[in-house]
Amino acid sequence: MDSSGSEYHVPVMLAECISGLNINPEGIYVDVTFGGGGHSRAILEKLTTGKLFAFDQDADAVKNASDLTNRSFTLIEANFRYLNRYLKLHGIRKIDGLLADLGVSSHQINEASRGFSTRFNADLDMRMDQSVDRTAADILNTYSESELHRILGIYGEVRNARTLAAALVAERSGRPFATIADLKQVLARYAKRGKENRYFAQVFQALRIEVNEELKALEEMLEQTVECMNPDGRLVVMSYHSLEDRIVKNFINTGNVRGKLEKDFFGNIIRPFEPVTRKPVIASSEETSRNNRARSAKLRIAERK
Repeated sequence: MDSSGSEYHVPVMLAECISGLNINPEGIYVDVTFGGGGHSRAILEKLTTGKLFAFDQDADAVKNASDLTNRSFTLIEANFRYLNRYLKLHGIRKIDGLLADLGVSSHQINEASRGFSTRFNADLDMRMDQSVDRTAADILNTYSESELHRILGIYGEVRNARTLAAALVAERSGRPFATIADLKQVLARYAKRGKENRYFAQVFQALRIEVNEELKALEEMLEQTVECMNPDGRLVVMSYHSLEDRIVKNFINTGNVRGKLEKDFFGNIIRPFEPVTRKPVIASSEETSRNNRARSAKLRIAERK
């Protein structure tokens, strides 16, 4: 495998992410989404006596790190929501930068058996951590109509979420959902003609977020960065849909994920991070033409006060 990890996953805005971290060669850094290792390898190239800790809960990503023997590198096989717990286990109290690429890796999407892609037929799985019990099929077969309505509407921004939730509950009463084909058969009846793929993608996004508790994990990780980040340390987060980006933007701008501004006695905004970029950084037209995944990416950078 080459240094970009391209056989597994093409890292989006690699140069912008590394620049955003403003790496001190002797610093301590965290890549909370190791994936194909493209970002981690680029960070390691900048370090001398510094250290890099990477998180990933996906067994395939862990295998992908097997050739990374750099002494400065430690892979932590865990969800990034446990950031501070694992850093402390490794004797780390403070870090100088954290990178999060919140996209599903190309490998996960292209591995048919994982159930992330609408392009293949496979079991309705969608677990990033395969040791977790709950799958997408479990959600479709056990959630109440109101719970399905909630996740489809909020996480998938599905326009007819209520109608679809009712249809899913009616369908499963005759035969439980097991495969992607089972689900798509129902979805096809409720998708706008010519917009089927977008509709499928919205529903799959909703299920994937719920299976992996993605937004809750993101909120928990961001809140922990306040404790572990050194002054002038950089927070670099790349998101791929509006729900994630809103959480990141709120946290950077207000110091909390709800986006509620708090001010001190003098009217100054109380927030632990200062935005480095006023607007999110987006990929160049050249990169988006090469890598379709880069089209929806938004990169936000902040510095610990």
